[in-house]
Amino acid sequence: MKYLGLSICLFCLLTSCRQVDEITGNRPIVDTKGINPEVYEADLQDCYIFADEVQAERKILTGAATGAVVGGVIGAAAGNSETAKRGAGVGAASGALSGTSGAMQERQRVVRNCLAGRGYLVLN
Repeated sequence: MKYLGLSICLFCLLTSCRQVDEITGNRPIVDTKGINPEVYEADLQDCYIFADEVQAERKILTGAATGAVVGGVIGAAAGNSETAKRGAGVGAASGALSGTSGAMQERQRVVRNCLAGRGYLVLN
């Protein structure tokens, strides 16, 4: 449970980073035929600015809180207070991971939709 806060902070840092697509290898792939690379990079950076509006921290914290409650209830139903604590910890970590995944997917969707809206053919 003591590492949960550190994990959540790390996930928040990663999801708010514009270079997260570079780190994870999820940079959009576009058909660059006839595209000026400088204009594309400028458009891509603009799209990342829109993606920064995704409230990743809120999604992560909501996932962690929901997971902690569900895990605690299941742990309490299955055993004693120690089991409930462990269930809450596991649920919180699982919920934080789920929230992180959802936030990253939403950021990627925003970037791809933005590029498509600017006339790029997004291939992935």
